[in-house]
Order: sequence, then C-alpha cells, then structure tokens
Amino acid sequence: MAERQLLSGDEAVALAAHRCGVSLASGYPGTPSTEIIEAFAGLGGRAGWAPNEKVAVEVAIGAAFCGARAMATMKHVGLNVAADPLFTVAETGVDGALVIVTCDDPGMASSQNEQDSRRYAIAAAVPMLEPTDAQEAHDLFLEAVRLSERWKVPVLFRMTTRVCHTQGVVVAAAEAPPAPPIVYCRDIPARVMIPANARPAHRRLRAKLAEILAWGEAGTLVREHRRGRRMGVVANGVCVPHALEAEPDASVLQLNLIHPLPIERIRSFAATVDALAVVEEGDPVIEEQLLAAGIRVRRRPEMYRFGEHDVPRVRRLLAGEAIPDPPRPRGKPPQLCNGCPHRTAYDAFKGLQVYAAGDIGCYSLGALPPFEAMDTLVCMGAAIGVGLGMRRVLPDSEARKVVSVLGDSTFVHSGITGIVEMVYNPPPTGHVVVILDNGTTAMTGMQEHPATGRGVAHDLIGRVRLEDICRGCGVQHVEVIDMHSAGASLPAKLAERLACDQTSVLILRRPCLLTVKRLRELEAREAAGCGQEGCCG
Repeated sequence: MAERQLLSGDEAVALAAHRCGVSLASGYPGTPSTEIIEAFAGLGGRAGWAPNEKVAVEVAIGAAFCGARAMATMKHVGLNVAADPLFTVAETGVDGALVIVTCDDPGMASSQNEQDSRRYAIAAAVPMLEPTDAQEAHDLFLEAVRLSERWKVPVLFRMTTRVCHTQGVVVAAAEAPPAPPIVYCRDIPARVMIPANARPAHRRLRAKLAEILAWGEAGTLVREHRRGRRMGVVANGVCVPHALEAEPDASVLQLNLIHPLPIERIRSFAATVDALAVVEEGDPVIEEQLLAAGIRVRRRPEMYRFGEHDVPRVRRLLAGEAIPDPPRPRGKPPQLCNGCPHRTAYDAFKGLQVYAAGDIGCYSLGALPPFEAMDTLVCMGAAIGVGLGMRRVLPDSEARKVVSVLGDSTFVHSGITGIVEMVYNPPPTGHVVVILDNGTTAMTGMQEHPATGRGVAHDLIGRVRLEDICRGCGVQHVEVIDMHSAGASLPAKLAERLACDQTSVLILRRPCLLTVKRLRELEAREAAGCGQEGCCG
C-alpha cells in the first residue's frame, strides 16, 4: 500500500519529480514556488538555483535536449524573464521531458502584479496542466512528463498560491513512468532556429497542439461532477472545490487541461445544463474562449477578475452578485527587521533626500514608513535602468539626487546588464548604484545565490564576486563598505559620490541577521572537515 503523506502542493510536485526520475531541476526562488526546488533537493534530486528564470529554463532545455527529464520552477513574474527561451523551445521541441512549473499569485500576496500565466500557454502554443490540490499536483506532474515525452514539447504546469501552500494527504499510488536513457541525438534542423528551420518547426508545433487537443477532448484531464442540471459550472484549479462547496446542486466540469482548451467537451457539458458559468481566478481566459466558440456562458462581473476566490465569494459570483467584497481585516504592515543593515542605508537616503530607484527584495520595505525613501519599484533589476533614465532627463541639480538601489541576489538576477548600460551610456552627472549585500535571497526564505558561493543545500560551490563584476564591466569607482564597522560613514560617502561625475557602485555588505547562526554552523562544520548536518552545531 502506498504511503500517505501530508504535503503541500509544492512538496507534492517535488515528490512526483523525484519518483519519475527528473534528472535536473533548476529554478529561481520566488513565493509561492520556492519550496519545490528545496523539497526536490531534500529528496536527493539534482537541483540548483539559477541566476534567474531565463537561465533556469535554458539549463532545463539543455538537459531535455539530451533525452533527460528536466524541470524548471518559478513564480508567475519569473515566466516573463523566461519567455524568450519558452517561445522558441516550443518550436524546437525536446527529446526528453521538459516541465516548466509556474506559480501564480492571485491577490498579490507577495508580488508586484497579478498576471495570469495561462496567457503564456496560449501565446507560446504549449500545453498547460493545472491541479486543484496537492494530490492532483503529484499525479498531474507525472501526466505532464508523459505528455511532454509523447509529443516532444515543453509543458507548462500552472499552480496558484493556495494549491502551492495548502497541505493535503498525498498517496503516491499513481505509477511513475520509468525514466528513459539519456542519449544526445544530433538534430540541427530541429534545434537551430534560423528562419529556414523555424518555419517548418512552427507548423509541426501547431500540428502537435491539434493532436494534444484531440487527446484532451477524449481523455481524463476533464472530469464531470454531475449533480443537477439547473446550473453548470466550468472551473479550474482551486476554484473546483470552491464551486463544489458553494453550489451543492450545480454540476461542475473540472478542467485540468487548460491549454489547448477542450472546447467540444465543454460544449457537450453546456448542452446538459440550463445555465453555464465559469469560475476562474484572474483573467477571464476560459470565459473568453467559450464566448468566442459560440457557447452561451454567463458573464461574470469585472470585480471577480481581481484577488483570490474563496467559497463565499464563489457563492456570490454564481448568484450574479456584484456587491463589493467585505473589507479584509487590517494586518500589521511589513517592515524591515530590527537591526537589519538595510536600515542604515535608508536612513542615509532619507537624510540626503535622494530619489531612490528601487527594486524587488526586503529593501522594497524602505518605501514604507518610517523611511519612505524609495521612489520606484518596477521589476527585478529595473533599479539601475530606471535610475539611469531619470538621470538622463532631469536637470543636473536634480539628476545628482538619483540613486539606484538593489540587493545582491537581484543584482545577479538581472542587474548586471544595467551596469553594462551605465558604463556604455553614462549620464553626464555619472550615476550611483547601491548594492545592499546581505548574503542571501532574504525575502523568499534565505535561499542561496551565485554571490554567496553556496548551493541549494548551503554547500560550498562556485562564487561570483559582485565587486569583480562591476570592475570588470568598467565602473569607474567600486567600493565595498563593511556595514558593521564602517556603516556610520555611509552618509558622507554617499554624498561624495553623488557630487562626482563618475559611475559608482557602493556595495554595502553585512550578513542578514537571520542567517548569521546558520553561517556560523556551516563554517564550523567546514573548518572541521565535516559534511554532516548538525553534528558541529
């Protein structure tokens, strides 16, 4: 009998990936996806944090080109970064299996936007599967591997915050497909996407998608929960259990195949009910496709496009109510930890009244009281480019107030190209970039990154040095400031660089206080030549 385990959706995906012999997993940490890589590595899988999501997908593509089973993981905004290789690998295809797990964040619990990754499946013409709970996360991942290997295409595997983080009983009873041998077969026309090869590849992709649609229409990835005929509901993801509970007399059509959408199966279901509604979080992706196909479906009010659904909200949606949601109870605003080294930087910014082009990470909390010392936040790595744009158009006296601020993990993720832009197109007043180096990817749970020199399990691996990158790119002034011993000099140092016409990078270095104990334990074990967790703590 298969073992019963209490797992989150993220952990269930990791278990499935390990059971079916995923040879390589790569990702970039971001809530709600982070735990997939950590859990997979904890099970003994080969996993690594990539500098960003684009690289994670490219690494996984390389493995899948060799016939291996590969996985890349990210949150929804990470799929923006990975879109370039995604669109092309859809046409090249793969020899093994490539599953790209994207975790959406309806309601923006920890994100800067509320985009819907289902749009990417349509745009890139790749199949997408979506589970409703942890058990389905496990079972559907195995199905995604089978689908990818059968049609030689990448598969997008979409989850949302509640599925990622909600725990449920998982029974690993579904048979894991045995892993094939890893062999590289050279195929230049299929892998080299020059126009002459890309044109037939695009036609092959569309033909595969048509075959997948026919398979999906007749397969088990669409399930009917048949109850009454007064109302029918089409739902996906966590909305399925919500709909089943909210309207006990309604028949519910559960979609685990999100793209290509099994339109004819839905059309047949619609013919058996008096009225049809769609329950989906985010954009009206399913609703729009049904209307375009001529299937009569009740339009939902615009308010249900925003935020997460729960049972009471779905009940109001199905009743056609458009009254505002009840106000959420006020929570405690997030803030930088007491003693956080970033506080010194924001005190300096506020005192000097700089315009801080900011970025994604713990330091984004510098925009909130009591500091209110960060002026912009767009996306990972945007701080440098946005700051340069401000410098180039403001009058000189105002331009000298502009500072770009980002963290060490964010810098490696997508800040390096901003440094290249600063060196290549320097503003007349120069520019100042401040890297808040706390030695971790703190906001997503203290993960490692290339500049820490440690891997997923915090083991020593290769290390990238931020100051060497900046000097190698040609930044005129690069300075590392130890915030433990020299933090008090920061306001004067910052004022000096703002008054200078040079390009400058100040790296403010001090470990995050939440990682200090772990670092000491790791260093003690390494000094003792011991690799066992906890023995020298």
